[in-house]
Amino acid sequence: MKHYSVLKKEVIDGLNINPDGIYVDATLGYGGHSKEVLKRLRRGFLFAFDQDEDATSYSEKVLSNISNNFKIFYSNFSFLKEKLAEENITKVDGIIFDLGLSSPQIDEKDRGFSFMQNAVLDMRMDKNASLSAKDIVNNYSYEKLIDIFFTYGEERYSKSIAKNIIKKRAEKEIIYTKELVEIIKSSVPLKYFLKNHPERRIFQAIRIEVNNELEVLKETLYKAIELLNKGGRICVISFHSLEDRIVKHIFKEKSEVNKIVKGLPEIPKEYLPIIKLINKKPITPSSNEINENSRSKSAKLRIIERL
Repeated sequence: MKHYSVLKKEVIDGLNINPDGIYVDATLGYGGHSKEVLKRLRRGFLFAFDQDEDATSYSEKVLSNISNNFKIFYSNFSFLKEKLAEENITKVDGIIFDLGLSSPQIDEKDRGFSFMQNAVLDMRMDKNASLSAKDIVNNYSYEKLIDIFFTYGEERYSKSIAKNIIKKRAEKEIIYTKELVEIIKSSVPLKYFLKNHPERRIFQAIRIEVNNELEVLKETLYKAIELLNKGGRICVISFHSLEDRIVKHIFKEKSEVNKIVKGLPEIPKEYLPIIKLINKKPITPSSNEINENSRSKSAKLRIIERL
């Protein structure tokens, strides 16, 4: 199984692992980060989350070769707090969020994530989820398609792409990734298509909608901060500007004095910062890592510590 964990060393260093601490990998994937955390635990414990059955099954075997001090939840990380509460865990010492798709997810043709391989439009992280990319492309209204393409894909030709999707699906159901790519290609100037790759942005937008990624990220980051022990850390790797904007905003909000009381001689405790930024600017992959794994190019790592 070929899988690269992006910024692996930087994440592990950033977590500042206590061998007896409780850690959470909110995005287990194929176990790259979890494996390194588990190696460093003595009496500590690791809880890991993923909604991809292939990933949880593979990682269970990998982690079992290192230690038994772990538990995997087949679950979206939105249920982080609830699942940990079931284990009587109310505080943890570190949490990892790696928001990228794993290489096997992209490379596995049948998952329908990639615009470079022809497959049924799917894009579900959780294969048992009801909503797929095919449902969105064939059932969403013109206005709703424009909204997700513009909001989640930041695509300037959202209207013409949505218009042509509506036109094509009236003739026949749009089933395959290559069909969608051809529709996108016919909706924009050729020069723009070759230079700007709007298919990348449209596929991103549909994937975010299928998996409700941004809303889940917002909700969960706030919960994650509350879960941290004093000195505990969160490491978040994002891969596009929409994700990074959310992470940056929440971390900024929680690391500054609330604007309502800024300037008062004495700040009430409930308005004081509850985290500090470990890195003010995001950590990005080295040129060596990008050469080894080109998919890491857009990665940004932000780290905070609970006060």
